[in-house]
Amino acid sequence: MSKLPQHWQKIVTAPRHPLQDVEEPNLMRDIFPYDEVPRTLFDGETVDARPAPEIWMTDTTFRDGQQARTPFTAAQASTLFDLLHRLSGPNGVIRQSEFFIYSERDREVLEEVRNKGYRFPEVTAWIRANPSDFELVRHAGLKETGLLTSISDYHIFLKFRKSRRQVLDDFMKVVRAAAEAGLEAIRCHYEDVTRADFWGCVVPFTEELMDFSAHSGLRIKIRLCDTMGYGLPYPQAALPRSIPKLIYYLQREFGIPSPDLEWHGHNDFHKVHINGVTAWLSGAAAVNGTILGFGERTGNSPLEALAVEYASLTGSANGMDLTAITEIADYMRSIGTVIAANYPFAGENFNVTMAGIHADGVIKNEEIYNIFDTDKILKRPLGVHITDRSGIAGVGYWVSQQLQRQGKPPVDKRDPRVAQIFAWIEAQYAQGRVTAISQEEMQQQFALHFKQEA
Repeated sequence: MSKLPQHWQKIVTAPRHPLQDVEEPNLMRDIFPYDEVPRTLFDGETVDARPAPEIWMTDTTFRDGQQARTPFTAAQASTLFDLLHRLSGPNGVIRQSEFFIYSERDREVLEEVRNKGYRFPEVTAWIRANPSDFELVRHAGLKETGLLTSISDYHIFLKFRKSRRQVLDDFMKVVRAAAEAGLEAIRCHYEDVTRADFWGCVVPFTEELMDFSAHSGLRIKIRLCDTMGYGLPYPQAALPRSIPKLIYYLQREFGIPSPDLEWHGHNDFHKVHINGVTAWLSGAAAVNGTILGFGERTGNSPLEALAVEYASLTGSANGMDLTAITEIADYMRSIGTVIAANYPFAGENFNVTMAGIHADGVIKNEEIYNIFDTDKILKRPLGVHITDRSGIAGVGYWVSQQLQRQGKPPVDKRDPRVAQIFAWIEAQYAQGRVTAISQEEMQQQFALHFKQEA
């Protein structure tokens, strides 16, 4: 894109959506009373949202994700970025990854991943909307950056302590600086958009941005940030919480193409994943996430969930290496990260059955109790966790897995050696044991009763 033309000046025309520069903040107490759970309001209108023609993911593991954990070292970020590159695949299903650029450590990480030369994920930055921050982008020589443009009155009045007009003018100064510096694109991060005055502030600001983009040549993307997790997937819900309506009206009013709309969610109300999928189905091409859902408070959209959802929605992995999900989880555990055992796709027990009746079904056909071929797709074979509820079927399945790993045929659960192991397990619990049987204990029993095979 060309730099901002020397003769460019703001077009002095009456805006279709003039800013409502109110004197008092609109905190929408009918929806957000604060001393009660936020209310879900329905306005009687349903919008006809259209899915984005093409969808993808973007990554904020090294930005929002790092706000919720110990910062990654350059070596750790390098390893994780390699794994993200593998997960993304050659077609860029994970299109971009954003980084802090404030400290020497941040810039060391940035250079470490940039020097890999990967096309995907493309390396971008994130800054606050002030000129000094933008100088960091200019110095780094990046083609694109995200710009924090907080859009609710909670931020404008209560955090910045300014008027809407003052804050939006501050934002536009940095947007103009990006055009003058010759950046290819800028992402305006509409922080707290699901608690913002949509028609009085969000739409007028978007009109200013789209007008500027049209006359300057700077591509401007809009990231809709559900900062507090208030977003709702229901098309009948009222603004500003309805994701379908947020996207529908922005596209209707300004014709913003799907590739320039992005969703960034949080999981405060257990809706982060469905909200991200709803954004895809409502017309936003990109959903922003992090590995394992790390992020502020309850976290962001988990990239591994989005990756599996992408394959389900499109019918294809489109070059993604989904086995990288397992390696990401293994690596995160190796650097001290605790992952809930039942965490989907990555937890140690996500595809491990503990119920004897389930194990009995798995022996007959693992499709009965496995979500898909987890061994092929995620490099995670179906497992059995031995407890007092596993039954002799569970023990038989566990033993058969050990034998099959050695290239030997499985055994029937009625095999006397299986019965002996099961008897030992029953005795453990009869004596008052309450913990699961460990893998080490099961290996000892296997070695004892299957001497030739062990």
